[in-house]
Amino acid sequence: MEWMIIAGVVLAAYLIGAVPTAVWVGKKFYGIDVRQHGSGNAGATNTFRVLGKKPGALVMAVDIFKGWAATSLAYLLVQWGAVTPDQLILFKIILGAVAVVGHIFPVYVGFKGGKGVATLMGMVLGVHLTAALICLGIFLVVLLITHYVSLSSMTAAVCFPLLLLLPSFRPEEPMLFVFAILIALMVIWTHRKNITRLLQGVESKIYLFGKK
Repeated sequence: MEWMIIAGVVLAAYLIGAVPTAVWVGKKFYGIDVRQHGSGNAGATNTFRVLGKKPGALVMAVDIFKGWAATSLAYLLVQWGAVTPDQLILFKIILGAVAVVGHIFPVYVGFKGGKGVATLMGMVLGVHLTAALICLGIFLVVLLITHYVSLSSMTAAVCFPLLLLLPSFRPEEPMLFVFAILIALMVIWTHRKNITRLLQGVESKIYLFGKK
């Protein structure tokens, strides 16, 4: 019985993560599929680039919420007795990872989604709130200074495991640190084309407050 509950919740996490916010917002309100413009990704960054600040902010907020909501489903597994309390962090990571996979490969729109950074941020908020808020602050500061979302995302991702090395942030569960390292590596890997464009000086910029 427990495995059926776990399987159902894992499926729910995927379906939550797979909600194609950028695609639906673009098509519903602008008649545009953002995957056919800009970088071709169905994520917040490309929505900012193609549709503007307000829809971009909306997509980013919803995508972050998706990651947090899917990760928080782990509490239901504990409440329903499908997993033990000491397995909570493990299942938060599993469910959050499934949601990120859902964002990257969304069933609703032909499995062509975004890079999953905003959903990943929501997942981290659900797993380690304090460190996640600091990383979010780092993301915003780097974005305001450089105007590069890709560089901001990678910087924040790399800072996450570094924060967990500090005594005040060090987790009791070693798997959380491993998870943080994997996040940093994944974000860098998914942004490898952006790294090339950054080095070539042709990466697109996004201005939160005004544009040059």
